[in-house]
Amino acid sequence: MEKGYRIETKCIQSGWRPGCGEPRVLPIYQSTTFKYDDSDHMGRLFDLEAEGYFYTRLQNPTNDAVAAKITELEGGVAGMLTSSGQAANYYAVFNICEEGGHIVCSNSIYGGTYNLFGTTMKKQGIACTFVNPDASYEELSAAFRPDTKAVFAETIANPSIVVLDIEKFARLAHDHGVPLIVDNTFATPINCRPFEWGADIVTHSTTKYMDGHAMAVGGAIIDSGNFDWMAHADKFPGLTTKDDSYHGIVYAEKFGKGAFITKATAQLMRDLGSIPSPMNAFLLNVGLETLHLRMARHCENAQKVAEFLHGHDKVAWVNYAGLPDNPYYELAQKYMPGGTCGVLAFGVRGDRAAAMRFMDSLKLTAIVTHVADARTCILHPASHTHRQMSEAELKEAGIRPDLMRLSIGIENVEDIIDDLKSALKAI
Repeated sequence: MEKGYRIETKCIQSGWRPGCGEPRVLPIYQSTTFKYDDSDHMGRLFDLEAEGYFYTRLQNPTNDAVAAKITELEGGVAGMLTSSGQAANYYAVFNICEEGGHIVCSNSIYGGTYNLFGTTMKKQGIACTFVNPDASYEELSAAFRPDTKAVFAETIANPSIVVLDIEKFARLAHDHGVPLIVDNTFATPINCRPFEWGADIVTHSTTKYMDGHAMAVGGAIIDSGNFDWMAHADKFPGLTTKDDSYHGIVYAEKFGKGAFITKATAQLMRDLGSIPSPMNAFLLNVGLETLHLRMARHCENAQKVAEFLHGHDKVAWVNYAGLPDNPYYELAQKYMPGGTCGVLAFGVRGDRAAAMRFMDSLKLTAIVTHVADARTCILHPASHTHRQMSEAELKEAGIRPDLMRLSIGIENVEDIIDDLKSALKAI
């Protein structure tokens, strides 16, 4: 697509580009396999010497069109879809960090990702040091080791709503010769494009705002193409030395700016198989076409709800970066001047039981293990998504015992506020 198009147009027009007489709407290529007329052509596909499709576990036209759209939205050079946001984060790190490696990670991240890096990948021989994203550059630098391979953080942390200082983290990563991987799920490329601030790789749980309707679990990895793997060849042998499973291909030499995604597809997806179905990719594309419209409404509604809660005598605190007295207000204005997201965190006065009474009194707002779709919903992270974390880990990650994560939908905001008003009376 022409670079001059604005992001709203890209939401609709990017990805699938029909030729003369082809379907206007992205087709669902619901096929595991693709036919070829001669065995030599198939062999060249397996050797990565030719482009094309032969098995959906590696690539599929529907999936690739949607990945291309997200890549254009983020301003990257290459992208891939995965079966979930967790798979995207795992692949993004494991693609460059093998046994004996180490990553530096913000401690203000989604509980499942915290467990992925701190527990599951630890069993694979990959160490992780969690850091406070608000710490000074010098304090953060102390977390690095000679075997550090990447820095990971979330643009807007789930559920603490901490806003990342992307430029600080990018400088930190690059000064230590490693890439910055940023999960941009909550902000989406509509409100923030981390590549413009120095990030190297972006991940998404497309299950959230990108899908927007809670229909299809999915993830995405987008590469900026800006990190020079060969300049740090000793740190990233998987990209800079021969891959014997592909007849000695050196990804960084053969594929240039496409090396990272090519390796993740040809090697990790081949072996681990965390693919989205073409049907799920199709549903994701439907969501992407209205992403720019929905994000504006999510942010508009969330701002009004945050202001309502901020002024209520039964609410102890509210964390939403759109409030001028919020500690992340200035960072949000810098990185996301058009709005952050529709998710906020808050606590009611009283104990955990008071929070439970409040949640159980809601009618319009549903208690669900989800966030960031068209419908307003709520969750108590310490009891639900972050339940596996210890009290010390919860405190370190900024998950207070009374914290409730409220995801504002695109309903009429007065109905949302009326529901909250009614439930607050139950405290």
